[in-house]
Amino acid sequence: MSGPRLLPRRTTLRARLTLTYGGLFLVGGIVLLGVTYALLGQQLGGAGTKVVSRTSPTGQPTSSPSGVPREETRTVVGGGPGLSTPPPGADLDKWMEEQRDHWRDEATTSLLTQGGIALGVAGCAAAALGWVLAGRVLAPLHRVTDTARRIAGAPAADRGLHERIALRGPDDEVKDLADTFDTMVERLDRSFDGQRRFVANASHELRTPLTLGRALVEVAMHRATASADVRQLGEHLLEINARHERLISGLLLLARSEHEIAERLPVDLADVVAHVVDQGAAEAEGAGIVVHDESAEAPTLGDALLLERLVHNLVENGVRHNTGEGGWVRVVSRARDMDRVELEVGNTGPPVPPYEVPLLFEPFRRLGADRVVTGKGAGLGLSIVRAIAHAHHGEVSAVPRDGGGLTVTVTLPRDTGAQSPNRLGSVASSLK
Repeated sequence: MSGPRLLPRRTTLRARLTLTYGGLFLVGGIVLLGVTYALLGQQLGGAGTKVVSRTSPTGQPTSSPSGVPREETRTVVGGGPGLSTPPPGADLDKWMEEQRDHWRDEATTSLLTQGGIALGVAGCAAAALGWVLAGRVLAPLHRVTDTARRIAGAPAADRGLHERIALRGPDDEVKDLADTFDTMVERLDRSFDGQRRFVANASHELRTPLTLGRALVEVAMHRATASADVRQLGEHLLEINARHERLISGLLLLARSEHEIAERLPVDLADVVAHVVDQGAAEAEGAGIVVHDESAEAPTLGDALLLERLVHNLVENGVRHNTGEGGWVRVVSRARDMDRVELEVGNTGPPVPPYEVPLLFEPFRRLGADRVVTGKGAGLGLSIVRAIAHAHHGEVSAVPRDGGGLTVTVTLPRDTGAQSPNRLGSVASSLK
């Protein structure tokens, strides 16, 4: 049985910071001590020995009781600046004490002043060097933070997961953090990618049996020997089959719209709205709904087909989820400011509780009685709208109308390079 695996010794970030700042303060203290010592030595270097003779008032040296002339000497430790010759007739002891106090005050003042200047210079130099060293030590953390911020700021949850930190450097806590973050992002990327592939593959695989089932039902319905009951049953089966086909198409479109749009072309939302309203005029007329097109120029950049699907889903929802005869749908496109455009779709309809609005943008979520299997839609309309808006770096919101119905607002980036409507008017032809 093997023993525990020995990991290579390494210098931790905490130890590196401790050694760095400890060494920095040590060097600063040595420099400050040396400067203080030099200043003090310079101040004391001017001190000397003064020999003072005490003479009699006649100017002759004093003598001892035995008659031998006596010369009294005193040694004054100090001298230097501020020590002057004693005035005639002055008390030497008092004068020497005053000179000593004066010298001490000057030395203290000079030491504090020059030492303070030296301390300030040394402190500023230490702070500047510490700032540089801390920046170099913590630079990998800024890289980790910037990468995480870019991934978190992506328009869609799975966008940007292909990015890695790939940090190179000492084997310390920061590198452990970066490697762990890369591992987490890689697993998330694989998970999202597998989910997208599953939805796409499952949708494609389900198309074949649905197409085959529709063909068999149509053949059975159109036989000469088919009874009325068989034809009626066939119509119900075709309706269910069509709903399933719409569901599969919606899943495919949802999976596609969550991808990054590789090529962005100029699109005027006014042209898209006019095209969609013209296409849905027959359905709206059959339901007794009036569609008001109040679109104005709203240039943006994106995929014209996806934006057509966005407008189509909003108008179709507005027509289908309405009050019936006498209801209306109002579609407005406009440039909100210098960098944003808006698409607003409002309709009459049943009252919508405010707490239900966020749930309407979730896949397969329907409102009230439309939650049944035979509902009017597949429950993907607003989910696709939100996915397409996010893929175009836009936002979508909805608020209930007073008296019933809903107002959905889509905000997209504006094409600031648009020069005139003629530049964008040709986009409508690509939608036909």
